[in-house]
Amino acid sequence: MKASIIGVVSGIVTILIFVVLKRIDKNVIYGMILACIGFIYVGFTWTDFGQLSITVLQAIFFLFFAYYGIKKNSYILISGYFLHGIWDLIYSYVTNSSLMPPDYDLFCLTIDFVIGFYLLYLNYRSGLKVNV
Repeated sequence: MKASIIGVVSGIVTILIFVVLKRIDKNVIYGMILACIGFIYVGFTWTDFGQLSITVLQAIFFLFFAYYGIKKNSYILISGYFLHGIWDLIYSYVTNSSLMPPDYDLFCLTIDFVIGFYLLYLNYRSGLKVNV
């Protein structure tokens, strides 16, 4: 439960930082965040080749999701956040998650969903605009 609370607070703080910085291209920033969060798993699993292989593939997958979300349509970016949250949920079923910090899945899931719902809200509020 503590990990989820920290995740929600971290997600909200991330959003607030970029709300204050109005001149930054938020579509690019949120795309870079999505690309980076996939690679965090790589940092935790580098000592086990099997887990490393899986995490490198998912990191590259989310890197491309972020790229196409930035270039083509923010709904791709938004769906990337929700898909990464689902990845956080299923990771321990796909491979041995013993190298991950305790409750990392809940922490990361909540950040992903908080940012995903926020970006969805922004798109909805702006009249289904393509960029965030």
